[in-house]
Amino acid sequence: MVGFRNRYLVMEVFLDPSKDLGKEDPIIISQFNILKAIKDSILVNFGECGLSASLGSLQVKYVNPITKVCIIRAAREEHQKVWSSITMIRSIGNCPVIFSLLDLSGSIKACKAAAFKYDEAKFEQYKQVMGDRLTPDISQQMHNFLAKIQLLEH
Repeated sequence: MVGFRNRYLVMEVFLDPSKDLGKEDPIIISQFNILKAIKDSILVNFGECGLSASLGSLQVKYVNPITKVCIIRAAREEHQKVWSSITMIRSIGNCPVIFSLLDLSGSIKACKAAAFKYDEAKFEQYKQVMGDRLTPDISQQMHNFLAKIQLLEH
């Protein structure tokens, strides 16, 4: 028996650049928000048939609201449709966003390594931007997210 073949997309979400980085984000990036935006985009661009074909394996596996890095799983046959739909997303809620593909992989193990690397680099950048405003609570949250990424499974 052959298991399902999936593709894993490591994506970065860029929020509206006119917003100040030090202020609260207008929307919290979550698995639910991203998945809903992807489903809506697939429905608009590929119709109900395209959406139903993509739903079998579509899942947002990981989201880090601090660094805005996420991992999205899609079926191997449908990953290009999902990827193209993601690039057409222009807002989540009322907040303008742009998605950027950081890595595309066929295994969760390789995807975890890439996401971990990008998360660490983005958090270092975030610490430099925040400076003295970085609280121990945010640092602890980031360490929790880095630990969560190591626990990802199919």
